[in-house]
Amino acid sequence: MGSHYLLLSSKQKMASANKEMAVYCFDTLVSHYNNEETPPPSFEEANHPLFVTWKKIVNGGEPRLRGCIGTLEARRLISGFKDYALTSALRDRRFPPIQPKELPFLQCTVSVLTDYETAEDYLDWEVGKHGIIIEFTEPVTNTKRSATYLPEVPAQEGWTKIEAIDSLVRKAGYNGEITETVRRRIHLTRYQSTLFTMHYSEYLSYVKATRGVVPAINGTNKS
Repeated sequence: MGSHYLLLSSKQKMASANKEMAVYCFDTLVSHYNNEETPPPSFEEANHPLFVTWKKIVNGGEPRLRGCIGTLEARRLISGFKDYALTSALRDRRFPPIQPKELPFLQCTVSVLTDYETAEDYLDWEVGKHGIIIEFTEPVTNTKRSATYLPEVPAQEGWTKIEAIDSLVRKAGYNGEITETVRRRIHLTRYQSTLFTMHYSEYLSYVKATRGVVPAINGTNKS
């Protein structure tokens, strides 16, 4: 396992998640609502696995997940962020599509994944440092399963390693009893990431400062 993930060579340009990537994701979503062309991005091209996460702040509380989709294989960042900004906002099957009226309450997190490594076993990783990909075959049906958590997820949930692994086994679609035998079947790939989070209000301020205008969104009240 692991060979089907397109890993970065030492000669490739390494990128880190940054403000301009988050701006581009907001630009992409706003342009979709307005049926307009997305403004060109202002970050450099590179190839990386990446994720786009949308969360919504409800009644001033903790942001709630609204969509998160990405790719574990390296892609060109510009086309990747454009595709996954929309896919995670509109086609995450766990949630209804994000509506224009929700924009003022959204925050966007862009993640750029790096440093893929094959772990020695299912515990060979650090909470808060590594994202994890698990792959395993069910004991009875021989069904192949896989799933991933970004590095911040286990830390935000306060999970131990085993709690994170067991949650990920469920996320992969396994409904049987999670025993030590099941855990030992896991082939784990660990990775690291950089991320940048931007709230919609910060996006508006950035656009006003750099372009001199504030976007008007179809389906929302101008304010």
